[in-house]
Amino acid sequence: SNTSPFDLDYLRGHFDPAQHPDFTLIDPQYADREGLYLHQDSYAAFLEMYEAALADDVKLIIRSATRNFDYQKGIWERKWTGETKLEGEVAAPEAYPDPTDRALAILRYSSMPGTSRHHWGTDIDFNSFNNEYFEEGEGKKIYDWLTTNAANYGFCQTYTPKGDARPNGYNEERWHWSYLPLA
Repeated sequence: SNTSPFDLDYLRGHFDPAQHPDFTLIDPQYADREGLYLHQDSYAAFLEMYEAALADDVKLIIRSATRNFDYQKGIWERKWTGETKLEGEVAAPEAYPDPTDRALAILRYSSMPGTSRHHWGTDIDFNSFNNEYFEEGEGKKIYDWLTTNAANYGFCQTYTPKGDARPNGYNEERWHWSYLPLA
């Protein structure tokens, strides 16, 4: 199959990162579980950034990396049925019985399958899926380090705070960082 980064199947996550020649398995020492993958270029940049952060007593833990279509579909379906709570506390079917309202609520933080940046192997979620975690203590130390240093390794915060410059789209995700040279 075509492995061009502009191939629609690739962009939409219709591939298995374990079988894709450009993807590599993440060593579990850098993640909260086994079996995660990144594009090899993103992974090399992450490893450099990880070592620099560690030298500053900051430990970056990968919570999520490449998610193909099927993986993203699973996330979406668990939120749709209420198995996974929205923002950690809201059951979507009860709070949003109307399908359009429910989809829009899920879209505040989760992409529909086929549209996630995580399909590309360039995007990493670090340490916590909760913005408040990054406001104090260890989380603030991690976030401050990333905002100061991540760009030196090619990473940027994908979803920044909403405001006049960015009124629409996904809500802020302080955990979600993208390897810009490839993404």
